[in-house]
Amino acid sequence: MVMNMSIRRMLALAFTAAYAAVFAVSVSNPYAWWLLALLVPLNVVLAHNLLQRKHAILRNYPLLGYLRYFFESIRPEMRQYFFESDLDGKPFSRRQRSIVYQRAKNVKQTVPFGMQSNSQELGYEWIAHAMFPAHANLTDLRVNVGSSRCSQPYNASILNISAMSYGSLSKTAVMALNGGARLDNFAHNTGEGGISPFHLQEGGDLIWQIGTGYFGCRNKDGNFDEKLFQEQAAHPNIKMIELKLSQGAKPGHGGILPAAKNTPEIAAIRKVEPHTTVASPPSHSAFSDQFTLLLFIEKLRVLADGKPIGIKLCLGNKDEFERLCQEMKHNNLFPDFIAIDGAEGGTGAAPLEFTDSLGMPLNDALSFVHQRLQYYGLRKEIKLIAAGKIITGIDIIKTISLGADMCYSARGFMFSLGCIQALQCDSGKCPVGIATQEKSLYKGLDVSDKKVRVANFHRNTIKATIEVMEACGFASLEDISADKVFRRVEQGKNLSFGQIYFNQTGNHSGNSLTKGHNLIPN
Repeated sequence: MVMNMSIRRMLALAFTAAYAAVFAVSVSNPYAWWLLALLVPLNVVLAHNLLQRKHAILRNYPLLGYLRYFFESIRPEMRQYFFESDLDGKPFSRRQRSIVYQRAKNVKQTVPFGMQSNSQELGYEWIAHAMFPAHANLTDLRVNVGSSRCSQPYNASILNISAMSYGSLSKTAVMALNGGARLDNFAHNTGEGGISPFHLQEGGDLIWQIGTGYFGCRNKDGNFDEKLFQEQAAHPNIKMIELKLSQGAKPGHGGILPAAKNTPEIAAIRKVEPHTTVASPPSHSAFSDQFTLLLFIEKLRVLADGKPIGIKLCLGNKDEFERLCQEMKHNNLFPDFIAIDGAEGGTGAAPLEFTDSLGMPLNDALSFVHQRLQYYGLRKEIKLIAAGKIITGIDIIKTISLGADMCYSARGFMFSLGCIQALQCDSGKCPVGIATQEKSLYKGLDVSDKKVRVANFHRNTIKATIEVMEACGFASLEDISADKVFRRVEQGKNLSFGQIYFNQTGNHSGNSLTKGHNLIPN
């Protein structure tokens, strides 16, 4: 299904030539009239798919697109011989992708004939349900973000769209994501590529991410520009500001915007010279250590008129975060939130070594950060956001049990747009028009339809989270406990998340460790 423009043009020419040949034969030979009759339904199908707005694949490939649906239709009987099973597929299995599609389309969300995973395998995880389920009077799950130093706190959903920049995503994808965020009242992270008109057009809440390139708030030398930042931060759609230190896909690695991709439009958004190669260095120029980072956060909070300021990082060296906690405690300076990006997360293209071997997995990083903030008495001031392959209610509850207050999802929301995991994100040839700048591809993604699917996915996932909470006896987010989540670590031995990640057997809720727990990990 993924093909470059030259192949698509060749196919278009081949179809045109075939049509011309059939027409010529049918006109010259009165006995070949039936060939001409074949063109009528094909033309009807082609015209219908070019005009419809529900399926990006069929808009971009009006005839060949049916091959995908043909193979999907025969998969129950033949997939086990030719295609992946429901539990195969990387980084997300067919089963995981299917639940997102179902929730986005607001259709059947049940599975038949019992579980398919092997509950006896090592690593199998589950949550203990209650004999007497709770009756939580909840329709939404939200949390207030803003420390004692923040004058404009933001009431956020516990599930929000993770950082993905315009340029990496198409304009139609960005608009659909933001439109979905507005429809169901949650937040959309801009990614470090700056705030584009397409982030603002639909009116959804934004989390403005600022990376090492300071796109959207940089001077001609590439350094931070206070005036530009203040102008951007004042926009009413911007609810929080996130300073990116590193990301799960490529921690400690910068990026390059090639001159060929640096169009006048992109340059205007990022505040750079068009048609030039622009580097995002591995580290920030506005600060160099923990103390100067905290001073910079305080500066941003003042310039943003008290809006919440946070940092995003993929945890590496634990001693560095320990030092950050010590500086926060000593100077009474701290961010309003910290976003922890697990090494397993990330939509960004990156070198293999960085993707596969750098950074701490989400569960380990999240539990460590939560405990260190508790130890230094900072946890009530700082909200924690978790990111790393979070797409279901179970994923959300697991991360909350380890200390998260809220979650980001990138690929989950990409699936809600229609992503088929073609793994062509870095090629610019995304067949469904999400990760591409080719108009012939992104025009197939209809914003009015897809923003509803984004909102549906969010709403149905929150609903599923509440249902699981009730089944487990959790009447509120504060009740979610790490000692109710289990993992099989060896045959005949199961440990709770509290035992694995907190070296304890007692209760643990999202914002507190009960008295007597060991707060210092091994």
